[in-house]
Amino acid sequence: MPTSRSLAIAAPFAAILLLAGCASGSAAGPDDADAGGGAGAAASGFPLTLDNCGTEVAFESAPERVVTIKSSTLELLLALGLEDRVVGAAFSDGPAPDAYAEAAAGIEVLSDKVPSQEATLAAEPDLVFAGWESNLSAEGAGDRETLAKLGVATYVAPAACKGEGYMPNPLTFDEVFREFEEAGDIFGVPDAAAELVAEQRAELAAIEPNSDGLTALWYSSGDETPFVGAGIGAPQMIMEAAGLENIAADVEDTWTSMGWEAIVDANPDVIVLVDAAWNTAEQKIAHLESNAATAVLPAVQAKRYLVVDFPATEAGVRNVGAVASLVEQLGALG
Repeated sequence: MPTSRSLAIAAPFAAILLLAGCASGSAAGPDDADAGGGAGAAASGFPLTLDNCGTEVAFESAPERVVTIKSSTLELLLALGLEDRVVGAAFSDGPAPDAYAEAAAGIEVLSDKVPSQEATLAAEPDLVFAGWESNLSAEGAGDRETLAKLGVATYVAPAACKGEGYMPNPLTFDEVFREFEEAGDIFGVPDAAAELVAEQRAELAAIEPNSDGLTALWYSSGDETPFVGAGIGAPQMIMEAAGLENIAADVEDTWTSMGWEAIVDANPDVIVLVDAAWNTAEQKIAHLESNAATAVLPAVQAKRYLVVDFPATEAGVRNVGAVASLVEQLGALG
């Protein structure tokens, strides 16, 4: 439930949103796109209504004050040149890539984890852009219905939708690029989104996948029971594009638990290690080499490890780069 303080913050802001929405519905002249909000204020694509993970979200105009949750959402807005719209970021999985570091430097960090509803509302957003559905809960930034009543729209990265008919099955690069274009529509910058998609499609097309027919384990986290990339999410998409056969490809999920015994039986040729601040690639290597079961794996004995940064493991602007990196690392392994 909203606190009295959050209601006090949200109520006048909701009124501002209502007035802005009324204004956006009026006829616009050819020069209105440059007034007050740049390209994001262009009226041609609005009003816009979307079915987002089963929740209808309506935009009378492009959001101007955005709180992002997770690296994937922040980095997409940075890639679209919208850093001036981000009034707060939270739950980032690591520093922004060098290409966006300068733009990210001026953005306020609301929380290292999921921000509270109070912290979210204090930033006075007109949109919360979440990387996971679970970010939008009463215990987190606020549930979607409550935030809507307070005049704050919510949008979840579509690749993270879990409901039947909404979760991509499987996730593909075409879907990732479609989501970039949808974000371009939401923020009134379709040309920037089209340019981003064109660049990434060209980069992806230029990658020559490994042709050695190698099998791979995508080791995300966990010691006693590892959490691995399964058959329909970003890990599968990235490995497949790199020319690797996922040993957990038959599991119809994005990630899954997989026993060490099953991993030893599968005997992967290479092991993809997710490098996260809270569970580094070095820690995973130490565990693989000290665990009696996995220490005998040829991939472990030969140190056939590939490393992927955690922010690249979720659908977003880093996925194509992750494919290129895996192919390059495979070449270095010989």
